[in-house]
Amino acid sequence: MAVSKIEQSLLEQLKAKGADTVHFRSLVKDYVWMNQQVELMKKSIRKEGTVIRAMSAAGKEYEKENPAVKNNIQYSRQMLAILRDMGLDTESTVTADEDEL
Repeated sequence: MAVSKIEQSLLEQLKAKGADTVHFRSLVKDYVWMNQQVELMKKSIRKEGTVIRAMSAAGKEYEKENPAVKNNIQYSRQMLAILRDMGLDTESTVTADEDEL
């Protein structure tokens, strides 16, 4: 599954930076969990669209924004913040080729 590859890649990046600590490993697990949630939200948006039908307390049906849209944005921002906290970005990424040098 792609998620385990993401986790493995992030852990390898931490090791390469000498930052393989309990705290950062916990952040990787948080990142992976959020990634799973984002994928579920994307699936919901693809299936139901950006607007869904809901029932008011008075029993009337109405349309509202799919909560997955807003949550997806919030989770994505938090995932980027986790990467920043770990010092992982495109500039500092170590590839397998660089590891062998």
